[in-house]
Amino acid sequence: MNFVGQFPAYRPRRLRQSAALRRLVSETQLNAAQLVLPLFVRSGRKVRRPIQAMPGVFQLSPDEILREATRAHHLGVPAVLLFGIPDKKDAKASGAYAAKGIVQEAVRLLKKELPQLLVITDVCLCEYMEHGHCGIVQQSRSGAKILNDPTLRLLARTAASHVEAGADMVAPSDMMDGRVRAIRGQLDADGFAETPIMSYAAKFASAFYGPFREVAESTPKFGDRRSYQMDAGNAEEALREVALDIQEGADIVMVKPALAYLDILYRVKTEFGYPTAAYAVSAEHAMVKAAAANGWIDERAVTLESLLAMRRAGADIIITYAAMDAARWLKEG
Repeated sequence: MNFVGQFPAYRPRRLRQSAALRRLVSETQLNAAQLVLPLFVRSGRKVRRPIQAMPGVFQLSPDEILREATRAHHLGVPAVLLFGIPDKKDAKASGAYAAKGIVQEAVRLLKKELPQLLVITDVCLCEYMEHGHCGIVQQSRSGAKILNDPTLRLLARTAASHVEAGADMVAPSDMMDGRVRAIRGQLDADGFAETPIMSYAAKFASAFYGPFREVAESTPKFGDRRSYQMDAGNAEEALREVALDIQEGADIVMVKPALAYLDILYRVKTEFGYPTAAYAVSAEHAMVKAAAANGWIDERAVTLESLLAMRRAGADIIITYAAMDAARWLKEG
């Protein structure tokens, strides 16, 4: 659209004379209420195990999860996303859906002590599988194969166990075909029809996940996840995957990773108009931390600008390891 000659000369400098005026006319706003903090829970007490590849991120025991979540909530972060690290792994991911599993125990504690906090749980099997893949594996002479449909039953069972423990929302991240339908059906059958699903709808097979696999202890022991995660070059496929998840009952759709896929995020929000989340993944966090530690960038400025870019591209919700820092910086102005 060409505006030349249609209006008097536009003088944006008039609207940049004060911080208050700049905020008033800003097209895109970032605030703490849009952030979700990922947390990693393992068994024990007073456990706070640092992760070398992700400065400021820890494996936490439930009591430490409560402390961290309380701090985040006081800063204005309304939600956490829980990942579990079990003591034992097996070929059926039994720790994922155990009534006394580590995520289930953390959910109960958080909802008892901090009921106003929104507790979201990641639903996947990779942390609980002895081989590190997101589904049941069948070995044969020709190699290993992920069994999609048998995996769905375990995912649905896992989601139901999280909601029974008190989770406010479940977030399936496995990328098995049909898993949103399976989970929605299980939750509805169990009397949890009002529990929303935030689907990792467009999850790409990305090199940006590397540090996460250290903290979640979920690196595959063989092969990779390209047979069930998306190819980085496929934008149209991403839209089809999102459409399928919405049809199956997803209430919120997610694009992961975030910064390298802002075009996908924009297209998803524009095409569907659904509540849309972006996950600022582990390598995004690690790169900013490493560059800041070397004095190459301003961590605060780069972090907030990156999060604002996700908002501008269409994210209603941003899952970020920097949630508490960002909330603090935003509060400081």
